[in-house]
Amino acid sequence: MLEKVSAFISIEKIDRVSIIHFDRSDGKNALSFQALRELISAVESFKDDFETSAIIFTGTEQVFSLGFDLKDNETKQLNVISLAERRQILQLGPRLCKAIEKLEPFTIAAIDGWCIGGGMAITLACDLRIAGADSISFAPEIERGMNMSWQTVPRAIALMGPAKTKRIFILSEQLNATKGLDWGYLDKIALTGKALEAAMQVAKRIAEMPPVHVRMIKQGINAAAFALSDAVSSLDRDQY
Repeated sequence: MLEKVSAFISIEKIDRVSIIHFDRSDGKNALSFQALRELISAVESFKDDFETSAIIFTGTEQVFSLGFDLKDNETKQLNVISLAERRQILQLGPRLCKAIEKLEPFTIAAIDGWCIGGGMAITLACDLRIAGADSISFAPEIERGMNMSWQTVPRAIALMGPAKTKRIFILSEQLNATKGLDWGYLDKIALTGKALEAAMQVAKRIAEMPPVHVRMIKQGINAAAFALSDAVSSLDRDQY
């Protein structure tokens, strides 16, 4: 059953699998502050859920997300509000990614089309990433005078190592599906436009596993992989 829970978010539940659909219906799926708030609310709605085994995050068949919305009216206000207000509103991105990472159910990003900047940050907060054959993921933040924040750097290093992370965030190299799989960013390539379908196959397999065991094993792996993430990314927001 598909339920629209906010302006940009619909949640679909199929047995023990849930799908969070993000669609601004503009062909861009940019991450405005309103979109970030809605995504946080959707993620936090699973906080006390003990039945869901897997959660899939997906955009549309054409675009996962073009990243942070630099043209949003709230974004334009960042230069005129106080420093304290700016720091407060800029916590939304890292708060979303941390909330995704902390989810007890297994999480999968189903990526079709473009996945840029903040969109890539969201996918890196998930447990697995499955992308369509024509997908392109990259982070152009450095070219726009911004750092790659939202605690994305330690997550990328855990997956791909420091050298490839530097190539993505300093050289802004684009990852097509083949390169993304080879580098360790992606876990599986699906047919074009079929990332969600492929993610559902994996999610159903996860749902067949003992649910508490899945959560416990995930918790242990994440604790080992991200033990120092908070320390090395504590200044993300202020660097921005």
